[in-house]
Amino acid sequence: MNTVKDLLDILLLEKKDDFFIGKSETVGSLNVFGGQVLAQSLNAAYRTIHNNRTLHSLHSYFLEPGNLNIPIKYIVDETRDGGSFSTRRVTATQNNKTIFILAASFHKKEFGYEHYKKLDRKIVFPEELTSWSQLADKFGDFMPFKLKSFLSVERPVEFKPTFIPNLSSNEDLPPKMDVWFKLKGNIPDLSIEIKHQILTYISDYSVLWSSILPHMKKVSFSDIQMASLDHAMWFYRDFDFTDWLLYTIESPNSGNARGVAQGHIYNRAGVLIASVVQEGLVRPVIRKK
Repeated sequence: MNTVKDLLDILLLEKKDDFFIGKSETVGSLNVFGGQVLAQSLNAAYRTIHNNRTLHSLHSYFLEPGNLNIPIKYIVDETRDGGSFSTRRVTATQNNKTIFILAASFHKKEFGYEHYKKLDRKIVFPEELTSWSQLADKFGDFMPFKLKSFLSVERPVEFKPTFIPNLSSNEDLPPKMDVWFKLKGNIPDLSIEIKHQILTYISDYSVLWSSILPHMKKVSFSDIQMASLDHAMWFYRDFDFTDWLLYTIESPNSGNARGVAQGHIYNRAGVLIASVVQEGLVRPVIRKK
């Protein structure tokens, strides 16, 4: 998967009588990428919204690892259509086993007061930075194999971190990271519904890594298990995918083999687009002797 068209093909589900079917593509792991299940579930939910309401929040739980080789079945419960809000619940299954659940709320356009959290620090712009794929090309021989393999996978999204930790320095770092991202190639005219699905897909990238940074002296990238447990998002404003967007991420806590990360997504002008909170499994793999 290397183009926006490839990504859109993955996100667009096949409609059956009373459910939807989705296929999977790997992003470098052995299981289905969490962002894919999130975005496909959102595609299913949006397909049942017929009153011009747009997504404002979603809350979800990852229950089982997804199998890349088995189609995913999505069932939508049209929970409520009120005067201003519509609520949907989506259940994703494989082989009759529930692997993921999502609740999403959609809101009609209304007038209201407005403010947002401003960026509180100077950020290096993406034109001055190195992308994931460039990092793999330049420094791959010095990276753990697992990390190099992940960075080398072809994706429809380009990522550029503002800071690249020295993996050989054995130095603990603050639990913060900033990553620019942009869709590759020619970008078609996208509806707000599709933009929400793509942004949801991208939001699952990188976010948990912030919980690892304060433990760099202890972490072995070849022996670490990470998996999304839950994921929540709030959507504030329309945005443009033809330019770079900034994902600012911070981890307020880790413990008991779980890490929590909070993220905010801004456009280049520093306007807040969306917010993310995720908790994930983060633990060292103990090898049996």
